[in-house]
Amino acid sequence: MTDIQVRQADRTAVDVALLIVRLIVGIIFAAHGAQKLFGAWGGPGISNMVKFMGPIGYPVTIGEFFGGLGLIFGFLTRFSAASLIVIMIGAIKMVHGKNGFFMGQGPESTLATAGFEYNLALIGLLAPILIAGPGRFAIGRFLPLPKATGSARPMIVLE
Repeated sequence: MTDIQVRQADRTAVDVALLIVRLIVGIIFAAHGAQKLFGAWGGPGISNMVKFMGPIGYPVTIGEFFGGLGLIFGFLTRFSAASLIVIMIGAIKMVHGKNGFFMGQGPESTLATAGFEYNLALIGLLAPILIAGPGRFAIGRFLPLPKATGSARPMIVLE
């Protein structure tokens, strides 16, 4: 195998890994956002989220749902990943940080008493997407978006 063939095989592996991570974390956020936005799967719905969180409930709920969709489809992927990281940092700061690291301890453990390990794991899944972009298997590659100078890839902010 030549060096070029090895690099192409490595790049394909990275693209597949990014696709898998994008799909998994995207489904998690889109489903969680659908609970908050539409009341799907027994979720609270947007009106209850705003009652619970105040006006910040709107961007958090919309960001989780549409950020998840952006990751799944590979459109505005870096923006979606960055937005979701900010939302997770906010969740740690406002809700989970005071409960310590571990997710649930004891039989009376609830989401409100959960620590921040899950939020940190999600940040860990989002960081490679933010850094590396969506990979080759993203819908943004096939849309007529402005291209980066001298490249077939979309501008980095649209990736």
